[in-house]
Amino acid sequence: MTIAPARTTGSGHQARDNPRIPAGRTGAGAYPWAMAAAISLAVCGAALSLNGVLRGWNWYWPAMTTVLAVALTLAALRSVRAQPLLVTAGGFVALGGVLTMTFFRSSSFLWVVPTGATLPELDRLIQRASETVLAETAPVAPNAGIVMVVCAVLGLAVILVDALAVPLGMPAASGTGLLALLVVPAMIKPQSVGVGSFLATAAGYLLILAVSQWFAPDGRLQGGPARSPGLLRRAALTGAVALAATLVLPLAIPGFDRGTFPQGSRLNPWGASTGLNPMITLGNSLRTPDGSGRITYATNSPTPLYLRSVTVDNFDGDSWGPDDRNASRVPLDGRIDPGYQVLTDEQVRLVTAVDAGSFTSPYLPVPYAPETVRGLGGEWTWDPATLSIKGTDTTTRRQEYLVTSAVPKLSAALLAQSSAPARGIPDVFTRIPGNVPDIVKTTAQTVAGSAGTPYQKAMAIQKYLRSSEFTYSLQSPVQGGYDGNGLSVLADFLQQKSGYCIHYASAMAVMARLEGIPSRIAVGYAPGRLTGATITVAGQGSLPEYEADARDAHAWPELYFQGLGWVPFEPTPSRGVVPDYATETSAPSVAESLGNNDGLIPDTVPVPAPSPSATAQALPGAGGSGSGDGVPLMPWLLGTAGAVGLVLLAAAPHLVRAGARSRRLHPKRPDLAVPLAWSELRDLGTDYGLPAGNSETPRAYAARFRSTLLGEPGGMDQDAHGAVASLTSAFEHHRYGRPGAGSSADAAVQDLAAGIAAVEASLRANAPLPRRWAASWVPPSVTLRLGRLLRMPFSAAGRAIRRVPHARARFRSAPDDGGGRAGGG
Repeated sequence: MTIAPARTTGSGHQARDNPRIPAGRTGAGAYPWAMAAAISLAVCGAALSLNGVLRGWNWYWPAMTTVLAVALTLAALRSVRAQPLLVTAGGFVALGGVLTMTFFRSSSFLWVVPTGATLPELDRLIQRASETVLAETAPVAPNAGIVMVVCAVLGLAVILVDALAVPLGMPAASGTGLLALLVVPAMIKPQSVGVGSFLATAAGYLLILAVSQWFAPDGRLQGGPARSPGLLRRAALTGAVALAATLVLPLAIPGFDRGTFPQGSRLNPWGASTGLNPMITLGNSLRTPDGSGRITYATNSPTPLYLRSVTVDNFDGDSWGPDDRNASRVPLDGRIDPGYQVLTDEQVRLVTAVDAGSFTSPYLPVPYAPETVRGLGGEWTWDPATLSIKGTDTTTRRQEYLVTSAVPKLSAALLAQSSAPARGIPDVFTRIPGNVPDIVKTTAQTVAGSAGTPYQKAMAIQKYLRSSEFTYSLQSPVQGGYDGNGLSVLADFLQQKSGYCIHYASAMAVMARLEGIPSRIAVGYAPGRLTGATITVAGQGSLPEYEADARDAHAWPELYFQGLGWVPFEPTPSRGVVPDYATETSAPSVAESLGNNDGLIPDTVPVPAPSPSATAQALPGAGGSGSGDGVPLMPWLLGTAGAVGLVLLAAAPHLVRAGARSRRLHPKRPDLAVPLAWSELRDLGTDYGLPAGNSETPRAYAARFRSTLLGEPGGMDQDAHGAVASLTSAFEHHRYGRPGAGSSADAAVQDLAAGIAAVEASLRANAPLPRRWAASWVPPSVTLRLGRLLRMPFSAAGRAIRRVPHARARFRSAPDDGGGRAGGG
């Protein structure tokens, strides 16, 4: 095989030694600005898909401003031919500046320079964003914290896409950064990414590819468009492949809901789930009108029952959360012992037959407090401390079971007598965080501070929350930006006085703790409604059937009274059923309420321990209503960003090496084919343990390459030996010979690519496995070059420092020219 020498068309030593810098090129031209426009279009298009994850469009303008500021900064630095690392660093500086100007202007210097006062504000916004993504459901209100996080993520996406498309020379791989932005709405929104966002992102991505092809890669940073032949054909082919992939992959990948991508198909890796996820998807379940997650039950109770799924008892100030006690669980094979003695004279025992239907959760919905559960399939456990019933590798879906339960028969007079301070209660039920807003403290003191007994305090708080000052609304918290259960959200709720069960239950539980009453929140189903059917239960005859679904999802507070245990209240207006003992007409007089309750806790009887009901944690398979709106954001945001970041970090050397090889073996300018192919040969030698010496001639290196890496000529390596010899001869003619005509440039390029492929195949066949793996995934030609690039600024600074004393010495020793100036040549 022979390779005809190719000549450069430029002149000058610099152009000949460095084919990436054409002679006479001094400006960057339009390339940086065209690429900035393409990246901005792609990222802003991807950001459109976040509508529906964030409510409304007010968040989009600061997001678009961030994208444009970062992209234009990168373009400006690249237009003056700044070093790649300096360009990327400038992008980070621009991102910090625009975030400071947008969110921390009052505490910054000149609006863009953060100061010491900026840090507390940053911490506050991050905390608010954490509350939003952990405790709220999509669409979330665009508060300042979550908008700041979105702007930061989009700015980082611009820097990532730019780095892949320009300095790393892999414009096709830049789609990974755009894909990372689209994954979040594809997993959270039922309508997926949306047609408009997908088309805008695709247009921006294709424009990135077009700009990379329209401007010659080897001269792109210096200016001058070297138009690439076949641009339209390659762009059309790329677009067709991308379109085919988006239509076919959703049909082949498990977890995609069926539909026409991108509008109807969304990635839902957990499948349809209609379980109840405490404090996270409750609001979304209530806003879902499809009646999914339906449960039916028949009971001998004269009134419909509350079905408890989980108990939320741990409050750290940012949000309420379940405290799952897995270590204490025991197999469910007999009677469930609450662990304390009931001290009232009368108890109410109920029998309830439950059909869980499509409700899917690892935790079993049962009336409080269960004594026995029969008829379950699979393995189940219960926690003696909380009475929670949890499946082991099984769920509630299609389970039919019979529950017997018992609770004390409570009355207002009995509760009024329970005035003794609670004893023996774990501090998780009494703990008060240190960052309670003043409005919460003052409201609790104003409403319940003058009441004399725990029961009076509880009734005062419930009466205040159910008064005409408050209204029930599923949309007001979303529109007002306080749809969650953190302390800042609770402060907003008490100011706006509009919300749904989560807000009312949280408000009563927190204010009860402030008044010294242990509290927790139960999450499950409010009493349902009659279906008109009857169910025959052994030993009970025909019992009326009730139904409840996602629209009945509910949260209510429970307060602990000494000698009586946990007592539910209903502070949410127009929801649930207010118990008889909690109605205003049943409230006893002050004289009755001040009576001694020693009869409830005789000295000879142990103090009853608290009997928390089921606790749970947010788990896959315990999602909202099945529509997908209630998927928690933080796991996907962090998980997606982390996974994409780790994959890109691990694959970066491989991708850089593959991109360099592709550019060299398929050059846009055939006259540069030979020097680029020689560079590829040298990098192959470096990757397989034989780097070229600084003073080594091409012929000497080729001889060492052939003898060391390829072995003796002949056999399977004959083509590789011939390719090295031919490439060496062509490079010597290119570097040292006179300009002359050669054979067809296209044929030469094809021969070069085939020759390099033969050399690489021979190297891989003769190298051991560790060497092959390192050459592919951690190529020394990339890592060594990166190390030199990172050392360059420090080396330059060191040389500059060392030059200073020598320059001063030369200046002092120079002769004077008679005018008082140091003379010089």
